[in-house]
Amino acid sequence: MIGRLAGTLLSKNPPQVLIDVGGVGYDVDVPMSTYYNLPASGEKTVLLIHHAVREDGHFLYGFASEGERFAFRQLLKISGIGARMALSVLSGMSVDDLADAVARQESGRLVKVPGIGKKTAERLLLELKGKLADALPNAKAAPADSHHDIINALLALGYNDREAAGAVKALPAGTATADGIRQALKLLSRL
Repeated sequence: MIGRLAGTLLSKNPPQVLIDVGGVGYDVDVPMSTYYNLPASGEKTVLLIHHAVREDGHFLYGFASEGERFAFRQLLKISGIGARMALSVLSGMSVDDLADAVARQESGRLVKVPGIGKKTAERLLLELKGKLADALPNAKAAPADSHHDIINALLALGYNDREAAGAVKALPAGTATADGIRQALKLLSRL
């Protein structure tokens, strides 16, 4: 299996590139996020590869980062999502944005990707939940989610919106929900 190609970039025809490696030219499909970061034709380049073997041929998909390749492979594991759709998702949003959308369960961001409808977006969010944020070093967990939970808890306890928002604003970044509620209650009890 081919895992990496390093060679001379011969041509760029979105979404496909041709890379010469030791006299052999490889056609590689890439997401637009990788395509925009490629050097000019005739220059050296390195791509991480996902090699797919099917009845109708061998297919190479190239990525500029391990995060992109990992996200692509996670997307392929979802029933009904093929390589073209996975490339479309990675072309429409960065891996960090995808991980953030999954962490926040925001289907609206996925629906903006061509070819993704509401049902497909919801299925992607469900299937990818917990799979991207843990494995991608740059993927951001959703700190605002804990703040949202803290605000809801304070509202349920009878505080108004202004008081709850003010207390949450005073909390340090990355505060866990349970600790945040305790700290917010201490802050509010001093007022």
